[in-house]
Amino acid sequence: MVLQPDPDPNRPPPDPRTDPAGFLRALFEAALGAADPTVCVPPHLPDAPTGRTVLVGAGKASALMAQAIERAWPGDLSGLVVTRYGHAVPCERVEVVEAAHPTPDAAGEAAARRILALAEGLGPDDLMLCAISGGGSALLSLPAPGLTLEDKQAVNRALLACGARIDEINCVRKHLSAIKGGRLARAAAPARIHAILISDVPGDDPAVIASGPTVPDPTRFADAQAVLARYGIEPPAAVRRHLKAAADETPKPDDGLFARVETRMAAAPIQSLQAAAEAARTAGVTPLILGDAIEGESREVARALAGIARSVRAHGQPVRPPAVLLSGGETTVTMRGDGSGGPNAELALALALALEGDGDVWAIACDTDGVDGAAEVAGAVIGPETLARAERAGVDAASALARNDAHGFFAALGDQVAPGPTLTNVNDFRAVLVL
Repeated sequence: MVLQPDPDPNRPPPDPRTDPAGFLRALFEAALGAADPTVCVPPHLPDAPTGRTVLVGAGKASALMAQAIERAWPGDLSGLVVTRYGHAVPCERVEVVEAAHPTPDAAGEAAARRILALAEGLGPDDLMLCAISGGGSALLSLPAPGLTLEDKQAVNRALLACGARIDEINCVRKHLSAIKGGRLARAAAPARIHAILISDVPGDDPAVIASGPTVPDPTRFADAQAVLARYGIEPPAAVRRHLKAAADETPKPDDGLFARVETRMAAAPIQSLQAAAEAARTAGVTPLILGDAIEGESREVARALAGIARSVRAHGQPVRPPAVLLSGGETTVTMRGDGSGGPNAELALALALALEGDGDVWAIACDTDGVDGAAEVAGAVIGPETLARAERAGVDAASALARNDAHGFFAALGDQVAPGPTLTNVNDFRAVLVL
């Protein structure tokens, strides 16, 4: 199921009673439209400086953010941004480099080193524009002195597999980095810094988005050690020594260098949920936003959503049908099997199992960057016939969930949502339609 951009963004969604899957895909498109960098970034640009303007950035949306800034910026501009492989767009004055995500690679390390060098070359009359979005933590991968890229890769893989929250993962990343956790801002001082962010994290904390390269870091080395201990992760020896030494702590909120840093939030999950809610209203469906910062294991969140959907259908509470339950945030998966799946696909599969073929409930669960986990798939759509169709196809849903093979399950049914790179990132989008 390939999601193609609607040539008419003002077109109302399909009738949910005759095309529920199309209706849900239209809500996803509305959510993406609200986080389009070409629309949401330019209003947040600052005044030009008397000196130079250098644009740096990292994240899955950073290339399109850079292009939008280029087209709106009135004066001279140069710089470098790093984005995920396949997420680049043409820019005339700013170089775009592609690197690996979610596990960092040498291309990301080299790009981060060059970005740090650009920051260090700025003076008090200069301006550093920063285009920061989700994915920047892995893409901006410059190891702290004494560490190697291989050290960071090993820790990163362990954190992604254990079910840790994004704020916990980024706490560790910041303390293994030479550029994250406010260190980029420290390198650019005394230049003026203007950071434009697209949030992909629950709570929209700038210190967590891409591990906060331009904002103060409230966490400490001890916090990073505690995260690894909490999940039973035994890091490489060099990482263990680095964290224990606790030398060169990240800049803290009381550091005077942040007096010349301004941070603007161009897009966040709640804006996308509100856009989807408005699209639902135009189709005569009552929206209920459950929250934009929902976290937890995908299969546990799925069971909770199934319970709410059943209450809506049976009792008209907390909203009367036809209704759509909207939510965002970031769920996680603890890897138990050897399958292929991301948090959104696993949530959709677990939701289908929890609903047990309820004839009145459809749902979509997608990552707004178009990439669920490490797969080039955003997520999936489910409906009342999902489990029956799987049985006819010889695919066992419960077994697929046990093996963390949600992508394999939905690929067999043709129910994946695969828009390709969306060039934005406000994290998970979920819509549960109760007719």
